[in-house]
Amino acid sequence: MRIVRRAAIGDTARVRNIERRRLRQAADIAVPLVVALFLMALVEDATGLSAIETLLGMLAGAIQGAALWWRRSHPQVVMAIALAGGLVIWALAPDGMFPFAGLVAIFALAAARPPRVSLLALAALAALTALNYLTAAQDDATFVMIFPVVAWALGEAARSRRAAIGEASRRAVGEEQARIARELHDVIAHSVSVIVVQAAAADDVFDEHPDQARRALRSIEGAGREALVELRRLLVAVGSDGDDGDPLRPHPGLDRLDELAGSLRAAGLDVVVRDDRTAAPTLPVGVDLCAYRILQEALTNTLRHASARRVDVSVRAADGVLELEIRDDGRGAPAGQANDSGRGITGMRERATMLGGTFEARSTPGGGFRVRARLPLDESGARR
Repeated sequence: MRIVRRAAIGDTARVRNIERRRLRQAADIAVPLVVALFLMALVEDATGLSAIETLLGMLAGAIQGAALWWRRSHPQVVMAIALAGGLVIWALAPDGMFPFAGLVAIFALAAARPPRVSLLALAALAALTALNYLTAAQDDATFVMIFPVVAWALGEAARSRRAAIGEASRRAVGEEQARIARELHDVIAHSVSVIVVQAAAADDVFDEHPDQARRALRSIEGAGREALVELRRLLVAVGSDGDDGDPLRPHPGLDRLDELAGSLRAAGLDVVVRDDRTAAPTLPVGVDLCAYRILQEALTNTLRHASARRVDVSVRAADGVLELEIRDDGRGAPAGQANDSGRGITGMRERATMLGGTFEARSTPGGGFRVRARLPLDESGARR
């Protein structure tokens, strides 16, 4: 029942992600098109323009609208184009009081860049809007001056909210790591203390009373087993690794890669696996577990957040290094957001770093997202 419920929740999240992606794509097309058509119509309706001036104005309107397509990826360049084009439009058709392209551009810039950048653009847009005082009634011009500030404030609110979410996520990760560290310390300290005491007792009576020594050794064995059980129960309890809850089950490795890929295929994701590990058929336990967890997290992120239809997984061992690459055809990271933000990516990076490896996660130029990790097969370089 729990598995069915989780699957239903996952399907709902996928549908919502797809809907949001479609709305975003529709807005990406509609906003530039509407702004361009409006500005071109504004110039066409202006009186007293020559054919060359009309052509120049319509070209300026079309360029402004087209530039808005890149407002998320290149907000500063788009802002500059909107300001220059807005000046041309005002000079040719001063009756159009609203710098529509500039309003869209300042929102995108404020949402993507800190105030030290966006406030300069706001000042320039306010200066452009203030030109209405030369051609319109003072009350009307003053009213229009409010809109650049409102657009900037909305963009800054969106940026601040995104930053707050990222900070809360990082803080939650830190608190969870501290809690786990405290609990691990309690479990390990108790068990090791028992083992040390019993080992000392066994050493004292080893020759004279071998039966007592055997009992001490059995106690050491029991304490060690209990410590392992408690450690695995703790990791299962925090839900960090997605195990099935059996504390005695061996840790997974790349031998379960096909099983992992199969579960994602059943969820509707086309997973293509290329496994080339002939150079290192047997991996160190730590590297094997780390590689599996990175692949598991990356594929889960693709299923939940990327709205992808296909993902390619490559595993290769060569020159003492295990290389992992996961590449999907989804939407990539939203523009203006750091590609290395997020709890899942932070966890994958931490796993790779602990083994002395490297980790990279970023959007690809042609669309989609790529995760790449390089793990040294010699665990002696792991961070201690």
